[in-house]
Amino acid sequence: MSTSTIDRLEGSRRAARAAASERAVSRAEGWRRRGPLLPALVFTIIVTQLPFLVTIWYSLRAQNLLRPGEDLFVGLANYVDIAADSTFRQTALNSVVITLGCVLVAMVLGIVLALLLDRPFAGRGVARTMLITPFLVMPVASSVLWSVALLNPTYGLLNWAIGLLGIEAVDWTSTFPVVAILMALVWQWTPFMMLLVLAGLQAQPKDVLEAASVDGAGPWRTFTSITLPHLRRYIELGVLLGVIYVVNTFDQIYLMTAGGPGTASANLPFYIYQRAFLGFDIGQAAAMGVVVVIATIIVASAALRLIFRSFEVKE
Repeated sequence: MSTSTIDRLEGSRRAARAAASERAVSRAEGWRRRGPLLPALVFTIIVTQLPFLVTIWYSLRAQNLLRPGEDLFVGLANYVDIAADSTFRQTALNSVVITLGCVLVAMVLGIVLALLLDRPFAGRGVARTMLITPFLVMPVASSVLWSVALLNPTYGLLNWAIGLLGIEAVDWTSTFPVVAILMALVWQWTPFMMLLVLAGLQAQPKDVLEAASVDGAGPWRTFTSITLPHLRRYIELGVLLGVIYVVNTFDQIYLMTAGGPGTASANLPFYIYQRAFLGFDIGQAAAMGVVVVIATIIVASAALRLIFRSFEVKE
């Protein structure tokens, strides 16, 4: 073997050892950075994933607290029963209607209010504070406020207002239960959407707006061609967060309509509550919970992928 070949082999060995050493240092550095986060990761797994695994285990069993001696393993029978449960399908539809209705209406109102607050005027700080207030009210308090003070068929403010127009009083929570719930939810979530959109408006480059004005673009053309595309990320983020939180709505339904009349205004969390704590059917309730979690993860993952893709686009 020639001297040059030996030198090349020795150089390759040194390069391999150096690369291995760099990988070891990089791995050690990575663990050094991740180390402080491990307790939080372990805590998150304990309080989220372990209960979910227990829920899956319960969903595979026919367990009713009223019949403790009949705890049997039934496999996927609970999931098959869910597919044939017309009430589950109705409450799932109610969940979609309430969630999308609240998020979309709140987002439209949030955009309008953000556009108004983005303009300087006297008392803008006070107006902004007043508009944020509904989001700071506890859901239980807002539910009582809407059902008693605003929507009461006898002395509610809304019936008083429509009475001035000659319209008869309406029992909103009984006649239009979903509409009543949407009123309370939209009132609560509009400030959140407004803040997100307002942050996007204030982050918009002013020189672009000035250039559009110099080029002769009117307010509507500037909004549709420049401002609205700029706000896309903020709108998508607001819709995603709104869907994740509103789909779990329980307080307003429980306190305003109790899911009635019948199940006309019940959503999935409320129906699961009824099956678990009123019917004591732990197996069925656990199976419904698993289905809701999986559906929420799928929707959230798709929405997050869409949002991340929009952030990767270079402006």
